[in-house]
Amino acid sequence: MYSSNLTGFVLALVSSAFIGSSFIIKKKGLQRARANGPRASVGGYGYLLQPLWWLGMITMIVGEIANFVAYIYAPAVLVTPLGALSIIVSAVLAHFMLKEKLQRMGMLGCLMCIVGSTVIVLHAPQERSLTSVQEIWLLAVQPAFLLYTASAMAVTLFLILYCVPRYGQTNILVYIGICSVIGSLTVMSVKAIGIAIKLTLEGANQLVYYQTWIFLMVAVSCIIIQLNYLNMALDTFNTAVVSPIYYALFTSFTILASAIMFKDYSGQSISSIASELCGFITVLSGTVVLHSTREPDPPNSTDLYSPLSPKVTWYIQGNGESWKQKEEDGSPPFNLITVVRQDHFT
Repeated sequence: MYSSNLTGFVLALVSSAFIGSSFIIKKKGLQRARANGPRASVGGYGYLLQPLWWLGMITMIVGEIANFVAYIYAPAVLVTPLGALSIIVSAVLAHFMLKEKLQRMGMLGCLMCIVGSTVIVLHAPQERSLTSVQEIWLLAVQPAFLLYTASAMAVTLFLILYCVPRYGQTNILVYIGICSVIGSLTVMSVKAIGIAIKLTLEGANQLVYYQTWIFLMVAVSCIIIQLNYLNMALDTFNTAVVSPIYYALFTSFTILASAIMFKDYSGQSISSIASELCGFITVLSGTVVLHSTREPDPPNSTDLYSPLSPKVTWYIQGNGESWKQKEEDGSPPFNLITVVRQDHFT
């Protein structure tokens, strides 16, 4: 491994440890905020007053800074897959601190994620040498990457405007999909900024080019969107499931974006590309195994039906009429005679 890649490798490991811990600390803050106001998943911002949430944010920022520097020294296809370590950290801490039990098959899923990531790292291509931010800009405005960017924005708008109001509380892929697609654009912008800073420190000032500031604005905007929907995902779903699925999707989209923009795989052998594909399949399989072991999340409501599963429908019969009331509806039934509980899977 080249010395620069080794530096990026170590920084990526440190980053993953901090980011994995931040998931748990932030969720503890979200849980405390939930007791005093609306949940983040329904638009509440009470967590901003929680010191524990801010501690989690600081931990995440430290991890992201280490990750940022790692992208300067190593290619995205090497740095991004190492985020698998954050899965192990968050899953283990969630098991002990949040009482989100991690089953044995879940542990196997985590192991599969690590094995797949290792295969990807071992066959990662060498990063191309870039000498100015203008050269990066030319890569960003090539037709293939412009098409990817337009597609990413279209998918994000569809998820935010259509899927979030309808499926955000029930489908884990909605919030995480937004974070992952936008995250791929974040990494490309952050990498451009990192290279610009590195070149500036070496004596070639890149701050005089407007492209540097455009990359900075794109990165800040994307990070804000990511944090908002990541908070919603953490507040709604099991942390041990959010982390690996977010990792798998984020890694996949990031490597795809990097391959299109920086042409990372140009000149690679078929065997290396096939090995990386197998690594991806292993990682994605691990997330499926982990997701299958997920314990039901506690219901969001606090009414008298709250101990029951949110997928329970109450059929209430009275005055010769029958009607159904979902658990999430807190209105009391009138003239209650009998209550029949049935499971539904819609």
